Formats: sequence, C-alpha cells, structure tokens
Amino acid sequence: MKKVERVTIVGGGLSGLALGLRLRRLGVDCDVWEAQGYPRHRVCGEFLSGRGRQVLAEIGVLSQLEQEGAVLGRSVAFFSERGAAGRGELPEPALCVSRYRLDAVLAEALVAEGGVLRVGQRFVGAMNVPGVVRATGREPRTEDGGWRWLGLKAHALGAELSADLEMHFHPDAYVGLCGVEGGRVNVCGLFRSRTPLSDLRQTWRDRLRGTRGSPLWERLRNVEFDETSFSAVAALPLRPGRVAAPDEVRIGDGCGMIPPVTGNGMSIALESASLAAPRLLAWSRGEVPWESVRSAVHDDWERTFGRRLQWAGALQTAVMNPFVRRLWGILFPVMPGLWRAAYFRTR
Repeated sequence: MKKVERVTIVGGGLSGLALGLRLRRLGVDCDVWEAQGYPRHRVCGEFLSGRGRQVLAEIGVLSQLEQEGAVLGRSVAFFSERGAAGRGELPEPALCVSRYRLDAVLAEALVAEGGVLRVGQRFVGAMNVPGVVRATGREPRTEDGGWRWLGLKAHALGAELSADLEMHFHPDAYVGLCGVEGGRVNVCGLFRSRTPLSDLRQTWRDRLRGTRGSPLWERLRNVEFDETSFSAVAALPLRPGRVAAPDEVRIGDGCGMIPPVTGNGMSIALESASLAAPRLLAWSRGEVPWESVRSAVHDDWERTFGRRLQWAGALQTAVMNPFVRRLWGILFPVMPGLWRAAYFRTR
C-alpha cells in the first residue's frame, strides 16, 4: 500500500483551518502551524456570503455554529453620511458569526479529526518545497496610490440595527454593521489616510462611530464597545493583485485580497481551501507531482476568483468616489437591481 504523504499548512486562519479539516476528512495527515492562538478577535466583517456557507456545511461545522447563535442575515441597508441611501433583501442569506468563535470551532474540529495544530509556533522551514502550503494571509502594502489603508473592528453592546447588515459610506471610510452571536453587533470599518494615524489608541472609537450627526454616529453614539474585541490591521493591499508566477502553493489572502466592501473575503478563504484540497489529496497519494499541484492550485484560483477580484476592485474605487456615492443615492431607490448586480459580480 502506498504511503500517504503529509501536508504542512502554514497559517491557521480561515483558509488554513478549513483546508486542514477537509484534508483530514479525506484521510490526509496534516499539520497546521499558527503563530498566535485561539480564540482571538480579528479585523473582519464577520459576514459570510456566497459559497462559504456551503463549505462550512461540507466540513461539518455549520450546524454547530448555527446552534451556538450565529445569525442569518437577510436584509441590507445603505447609508451615506447624510442619510439613508436604500434598503433591500439579500439574494441569499448570509451567515453572521464572530471570528472569535468561528476560528475556535474550526480549530476544535480539526483536532477532533486527528489534525495536528501547532499553536503559538512559527514555521521556520522552506515554503517552496513539496507538501507545504502557505495560508499566512495577505501581502502587506504600506501605500496604494498615496493612500494608507487601515482596518478597525470592535463589538458594540446594545446597538439596534435597521437591517441585518448596514453599510455606511463616508468620504474616506466605510463601516459595516451586522449582528453576531450573543446579541453583539460587529462594527468593522476600512479607513484611508494620506499620513500615518498615530493617535489610533485614543481615537478608534470615534473613527468607528463616524462623522458627528451621520446615521452611523446616531446608531453608535451611546453604545458601549467591548474593549477586548478591538483589533486593527494596517498596510492593507486592496488592488486585485494575484500571484503571477508562484513558486509556492498558496491559498486565501496570500493569493489576493478582495476589498472588504464586497463582504466576500471570508467566503473566498473557505472556497480557496475547498479548491486546493482535491489537488493536495492527489499529491499525497502519489498520483501527481508537486509541480502539477502548484500550477493547478494557481490556475484554479485565477479561474474562480480572478474576475471576482476585478469587479471588486472597480466597486472599491467607485464607493470611495464622492460623485459615485451621490449618484448611488439617487439611483438606488428607482433601480434596486444595481446593487444586486454588484452583489452577484463579486460572488
């Protein structure tokens, strides 16, 4: 009987954990290396739309998350800093769940399936060798067209929403709100600045609340934030770049990060793991060489996500343009199909 080769996954975020869990269910031994630990909060919209829910069901954790209070999101409302810009129903329900709980559930399931989870340990070996998969996330970019991009996130207590998902657009930021388990509201925003934000420790609450007098400010001005849930991330790369000539097998944000405005980042992480698993299974059984896996995983990524990232990049540029935002406020009430078209193009 042929020996089944072991797979090493470097990075224990959504894509790394999902890949490890799927491989274990296929009978492949694997190690997942995670430099930090679980559970912990991460900057994330905590809004899972698209095929990601199906992937969670396939790896056997969706029902547990739903039983533990994950929220099904069905409605969406849009706001500018001046007022409401429109409301609609999502084409399909989304899963709203904190990364604090989602990552922990995936990690627990991986270990229960016999996977080896190396928490608090950094992988120091080579990444471009057979059997090693990079799932370490995005490639940082300090500036993009003169702008510095920053993500902020915290859970609000006592906030009341007008829809399951609220999107608030401001001149140099957008902030998404959605309810997650435990009656909390995840407040996650993307901000841009020409200069470093050195006062962030003192100002993050005000930044998440938005411009005084805006619908976002009215929604959050009296809420209490869970200080332990606050997290921030800088140097975000928001152009739809992809790995052009990979010498490694990569999944998730390491291949390309979709702008958060789409609400599709979590799904892409899970989908990319699902795509890579059959390729790695074939290699582990000795059916294909590693070079074939490397090129196939890259091609799968391009074919599945390339066009999605291009549309997302265009949408990102549009929502940061003040003229487009004003036009959106005029057209949305009379042409609700516009945002549905944008939704499907980025799924």
